[in-house]
Amino acid sequence: MNLPNALTLSRIFIVPILVVVLLTPLSQSLGIPPHILGVAIFAAAALTDFFDGRIARSRKQVSKLGKLLDPIADKLLISAALIALVENHLAPAWAVVIIVGREFAVTGLRSVAASEGVIIAASGMGKFKMVAQVITVGLLILSLPPTGGGTPVSHFGKPFPAIQFWTVPELQTAWTHLTGAGATTWADWQVLLYTLGRAMLWVVVLSAIYSMWGYFRVFFAEVIRGGREESKPAAPPSTVQKTV
Repeated sequence: MNLPNALTLSRIFIVPILVVVLLTPLSQSLGIPPHILGVAIFAAAALTDFFDGRIARSRKQVSKLGKLLDPIADKLLISAALIALVENHLAPAWAVVIIVGREFAVTGLRSVAASEGVIIAASGMGKFKMVAQVITVGLLILSLPPTGGGTPVSHFGKPFPAIQFWTVPELQTAWTHLTGAGATTWADWQVLLYTLGRAMLWVVVLSAIYSMWGYFRVFFAEVIRGGREESKPAAPPSTVQKTV
């Protein structure tokens, strides 16, 4: 048990604490707004993901346990946070199903490939998707109302309204206050943070689908097609003789 693995394990143990903070009135009983405590816990967990790999490589402490636990911890953290956001009506369930389903599909795919001796490395789009997920979840947690639950914008939640941001009255009012016409409140910032979070959620969904397609393409090229090539019978030796 070295420091990188301890950081990874701490991220796993942080997950239930984050869920309790986002789904129960615990933070209010502590006198801390749920959006402040929630984003602080989530940021701390995300930082452990940033540092555990760097420390492991710099100290040459990369281990099989770390390679196993790190992706599990990442998926637990993001999945738990997104499901808690659905419960708080801050994220649509259909988007979360796509994101979480993609994680299961890619994990299973890479496991099958590894059993065949093929290592599918993390793609650049996959890494971008992870960063986008962290930003998205952070923005949506910050938009959590101080009393917890519900969305600060009543007009989101209708069929695909997030595409037409300019039609949301609360967003127009918040932008008016922030540009100097009226007193600015935290509710105005919450509306803007929520809008940015919903916009980023589209980025996450699209990048999740695209990166999953990339992993499947590599899988079929390296595992399926490679297995077929290996199973082909060897060509018989040539019996053609040279004539003099």
